[in-house]
Amino acid sequence: MDIDLPEIVAEVRAAFERYERALVGNDVAELDALFWDDTRTLRYGGAENLYGIAAIRAFRAARSPAGLERTLDGTVITTYGRDMAVASTLFRRATAPGRVGRQMQTWMRTPEGWKVVAAHVSVIDDPL
Repeated sequence: MDIDLPEIVAEVRAAFERYERALVGNDVAELDALFWDDTRTLRYGGAENLYGIAAIRAFRAARSPAGLERTLDGTVITTYGRDMAVASTLFRRATAPGRVGRQMQTWMRTPEGWKVVAAHVSVIDDPL
């Protein structure tokens, strides 16, 4: 298996950056489009466990658009072959000083493009 083929890393990074713009801009339609439209898609959040795309979409639709701005740090994208990848990053928000968020996404190439099939978000005290 080929790990971190440059052209595949670039494709996933572009999808990851689309996700980040949609997240901080609260572009719910774009966020929905970037998740795999399937009952097996999941997202573990800071206070919720979402099973299936319907639950993820309902969460996104109900989420407040306030305070979504953040800065990223330590982003790592690792690709496995040409169709799977993991994107991991730390994030900080001015609204949560002293805390650091951790985000991991599993991306899969589909006929419609790269999609998040599993995501995990958590926040801890910032060790820095």
